[in-house]
Amino acid sequence: MNISGILVQTKPENTDSVITAIKSNDFCEYHMHDEKGRIIVTIEGENVEEEIGKLKQLQVVKGVIAADMMYAYAEDELNEIRDKLDANEELPTWLNDPNAKAEDIRYNGDLTKKML
Repeated sequence: MNISGILVQTKPENTDSVITAIKSNDFCEYHMHDEKGRIIVTIEGENVEEEIGKLKQLQVVKGVIAADMMYAYAEDELNEIRDKLDANEELPTWLNDPNAKAEDIRYNGDLTKKML
């Protein structure tokens, strides 16, 4: 599952109508807005392609000047990175030591090639 935060910009005088249009659709969720016409929504999708499709739908709502992704979370991508980290035997073993003390850790710019 992916979720992204979107900043929607409209003219202040169009804010109410754009919010009404956003709330009446099924491709995003309204969260808040300000007096300058900035509206915060989120979209969810099974993959990036689905999210981009929903973003494009939002961009053509009447009164929307711009709608841009400000934050994106991709669960599958995060899990893939975690799996790679778990499988990487080059990482120092002390990184997973629950007894390691932060004050004993020295960072030299590359933890994968430097056994401390």
